[in-house]
Amino acid sequence: MSVHPRDLPLADARVLVARAVDKAEQLGLRGAIALVGASGAVVTASRLDRGGPGGMARARSKAWISATQQIPTAEHLHRMTTLPAPIAGGFVAASPEAVFPGAGGMPITVDGVVVGGIAASGATVSPFLPRGVAPEVVSADGEPANPEDLLIAYALGVPYAGQHGDDRARWADRFGDLVVAPSDALGMRPAPVASRQHELAWAAGLCDAVIAAAAARGLRVAVSVVDRGGDPIREDRMDDAVAGGVDVARATASAAARFGVPSADLGGAFGAAAPALGALASSPFLAAPGGAPLVVDGRVVGGLGVGGADPEACAALAAEAAR
Repeated sequence: MSVHPRDLPLADARVLVARAVDKAEQLGLRGAIALVGASGAVVTASRLDRGGPGGMARARSKAWISATQQIPTAEHLHRMTTLPAPIAGGFVAASPEAVFPGAGGMPITVDGVVVGGIAASGATVSPFLPRGVAPEVVSADGEPANPEDLLIAYALGVPYAGQHGDDRARWADRFGDLVVAPSDALGMRPAPVASRQHELAWAAGLCDAVIAAAAARGLRVAVSVVDRGGDPIREDRMDDAVAGGVDVARATASAAARFGVPSADLGGAFGAAAPALGALASSPFLAAPGGAPLVVDGRVVGGLGVGGADPEACAALAAEAAR
């Protein structure tokens, strides 16, 4: 075994995130699931259709905390809320990826070593019970549960344990003294493979195409597919690709999506003002080679970015997949 630790391999990480997507579709939930390696860099992430922007950033932050601090984020949250404010604020300042220290993220351990962290968040993925939700959906073996922690427990294949600490109170507020028989509880029941995530499947196909082309050229890269506003739909980082590649991929994809041109062309289009474009929105932005707009029927629907190798080679991979 190498003395240098590695993140959870991409193939294994994809299996865990896919399980969470399957369970989310079965339960009628919409949101995002992120898996971050112990290095602090994203390994893979997926946003369900109509999951809405913002959930991915929250999931990624919690996954980062659980991976790098090597504890459930519920424990981290307890520490942060009991520490003096200057210390808690200093932690976030020193670790900006931990800007959302909510409960729900869980570390992933292989042979006693933490190799990653996984978390979920989004439109209806939260510890709250969505309006109109059936009690069977948010019950694990007959006990109260919540959507966010259900997805993570199911993905990891571990018994359900609420990470937010108030499952029973939320159940009582919504359902009173209703009891669900364990045989009727859907929370941890096996889920069929998701079949209605059409936008996610499209984005995953683009990522697969980039990874296959990169592997054929002996490159290790990260790839990001974002929506037209720059929010990630799918991200993947090849095994042992540099950690910064995923940041470049996301930022160039966002730049291409938001302005409808290859990210490398923004300098020529806007001149000296190009760097300032990033201040117009909170989405990441990089006016450098690597990002290509995704156009369907003449309409920009998103962006694709590639990072982690020579920028021109990454731009070629993005352009090839976008075509």
